[in-house]
Amino acid sequence: MNPIQKRIDEMNERIAGIREAGLYFYLQPLEEMEGAWVVTNGRRMLNFASYSYLGLLGHPKIGAAAKEALERYGTGTHGVRILAGTLPLHNELEQTIARFKGTDDAIVYSSGYVTNLATVSALVGRNDVVICDKFNHASIVDGCLLSQAKFVRFRHNDMDGLERRLQQADPDVGRLVVVDAVFSMDGDIINLPEVSRLCREYDAMLMVDEAHSVGVLGETGHGIEEHFGLHGAIDLHMGTLSKTIPSVGGYVAGKQDVITYLKHVARAFVFSAALPPAQAAAAKASFEVIEEETERVKLLQRNVELFLGGLKERGFDTLDSETPIVPIICGEDERAYQMAKRCQEEDIFVLPVVSPAVPAGLARLRANVTAAHTEEDIAFALDVFERAGREVGVLK
Repeated sequence: MNPIQKRIDEMNERIAGIREAGLYFYLQPLEEMEGAWVVTNGRRMLNFASYSYLGLLGHPKIGAAAKEALERYGTGTHGVRILAGTLPLHNELEQTIARFKGTDDAIVYSSGYVTNLATVSALVGRNDVVICDKFNHASIVDGCLLSQAKFVRFRHNDMDGLERRLQQADPDVGRLVVVDAVFSMDGDIINLPEVSRLCREYDAMLMVDEAHSVGVLGETGHGIEEHFGLHGAIDLHMGTLSKTIPSVGGYVAGKQDVITYLKHVARAFVFSAALPPAQAAAAKASFEVIEEETERVKLLQRNVELFLGGLKERGFDTLDSETPIVPIICGEDERAYQMAKRCQEEDIFVLPVVSPAVPAGLARLRANVTAAHTEEDIAFALDVFERAGREVGVLK
């Protein structure tokens, strides 16, 4: 058998087995969305799988901005940004992002995944070194591989390991360090003060993926630099426009010369069609809402404390999370599937994450708390998680 077909067959067999056991919870269509609640398969459920950390999805100002852009410019553009696809909206969005992140300029791409892929592969090449945390997002890993630079990793959040990698790198080649701000499976935060110090000491450029940081970290939700009080610690801020920001796309914010370089070298910018007008306008309005409605950040941070604290009091292992991404460790894959099933039966929309997405034996429910959850929602969810955890043996 062709090895390609063998891999296809093996995955399809695994999925079929999960479906037959009634434990397949992926790709469920959300038919209605209202705040923290969704309707799927005709059932109203409390959503703990959302990336809309500040509850901005459906915000009237954001919707109005998208509608106005649609009426003015239509559904698309005339091509790639560098030729005929740039609208005033694209420039305004990039200026808004730069102001929000406190940088000279910004570049917007068509997706968050593409942002990492294109940026890393444009910055480093065959004779350079790119250094990553082992828990970095797949898009960063893929960008490193595409770049053909020497790709080395250090143990998760291990600053001694990072320093050893920097010491081993040839000082005469380009050195790029890329880390997540908030890690998407564990919910913990990178040690930015030490990462930044080491990059300065060893003359390495630092790129930080803030996909799960903007709107989440810092007193006003401006991200990891605000969280640590370290403005200027990062050379390149990567972010997404499809999590806290309820649109689509991704961005990098940094110094003017680097952004100009990326706009002429990054292949996914040069050769990809421009972001649709409605999505650009929605993203721009979203950054404005974050700055206008700072109470959303405080509400989110309160909910994180309530939810995390409640889970720990009940005996759950949530690793080192201190953000809205809360791993509820179940152990083996089967136990995570069973716990998800019990939670969904009690109207909590939460999904299992199993190997190989996470290490074997660390299967989990990834529960995301948002500013849209009320205290009553959180109390209800905690009771459901506890009952499910006891029934399937996660809690003793």
